[in-house]
Amino acid sequence: MLVLELATENALLRAQLAEAQDQCVELAVDAGDLHAEIEALRAELETLRASAAKWQRVA
Repeated sequence: MLVLELATENALLRAQLAEAQDQCVELAVDAGDLHAEIEALRAELETLRASAAKWQRVA
């Protein structure tokens, strides 16, 4: 009976591990997307700041 209990617990733990691994992959993908978005926003901010500085010099 002990072997059956251990096998059952092992199967449950493996399922939990697989779920955790899937979540890690999803988080990594989301993090990559967010990083790309942040980089794009930084570039846009730099462009806007340069434009604002140009207008301040003109005014």
